[in-house]
Amino acid sequence: MCGIIGLHILDAELEPQLGTLAHAMLVQMSDRGPDSGGIAIYGDVATNGNLKYSCRSNIQDFDWNQLAHMLGAQLVRHGDGVVLIGAPGLQSQIESQGVSIVSTGVAIELFKETGSPTSVLNRFNIKSRVGYQAVGHTRLATESAITTDGSHPFSTHSDLSVVHNGSFSNYFSVKRDLEALGEKFLTDNDTEVAARLLGYEMQHGRDLGDALRVLQKTLDGFYTLLCATENEFAVARDSVSCKPAVIAVHDRYIAMSSEYRALAELPDIDSARVFEPAPNEIHVWTR
Repeated sequence: MCGIIGLHILDAELEPQLGTLAHAMLVQMSDRGPDSGGIAIYGDVATNGNLKYSCRSNIQDFDWNQLAHMLGAQLVRHGDGVVLIGAPGLQSQIESQGVSIVSTGVAIELFKETGSPTSVLNRFNIKSRVGYQAVGHTRLATESAITTDGSHPFSTHSDLSVVHNGSFSNYFSVKRDLEALGEKFLTDNDTEVAARLLGYEMQHGRDLGDALRVLQKTLDGFYTLLCATENEFAVARDSVSCKPAVIAVHDRYIAMSSEYRALAELPDIDSARVFEPAPNEIHVWTR
């Protein structure tokens, strides 16, 4: 059992509230996943051809200012969260300093950690964030260890974030096939397989909806999947749909969660069209 939340803002007047709204939604899902929490925030797009690198390090008192200076990058802090904004192609230099890159892209910033979801949100000052999209997860570990690497969201390709409630039964064989195609895995988590499959398909010309259809045909199991790109927000379910999901469609936003209680305090929720997606359905919204 895990908890999923997502918020896709349509009305720019709500963008200053993204962090506050997403924080409240994810706290509501804390009891579904007390092991760890994480959230991807999509906001200001990097300019001048730069990328955002969401980073973390296990080295205590790591000197982020020195790393930013060495790379010629801008350093942005969100509590304990670190984002470097710099030229494409800095991955190997960053990783050579004992730093893990959690996400890259022009819009995405991703923060995740073990511990209670509320403490994770507070650690990265999520309430203060401004933006147009958020994808969050609270984890109850089942198939792999309780680690930060195994926490969701997974961002395996530029501006992609994926969260998942459920389990895939054939993920190891799909992982092996993707490795043969050149995908490199960092964890034993089955959700990373889903994320890399989606990323691979989109890199090879499919849009997000078509990539999700490939996923439904390729991965067996029971799941609800929420994913986002720079401009897209999507929900997919398996053919049995035993993992909960509820969607709210409003003129000002699209919201999704594992349970309605995470949506209940959203602005004017009584005016939204609220529904449970049907088995095997895929819903995609584009900015």
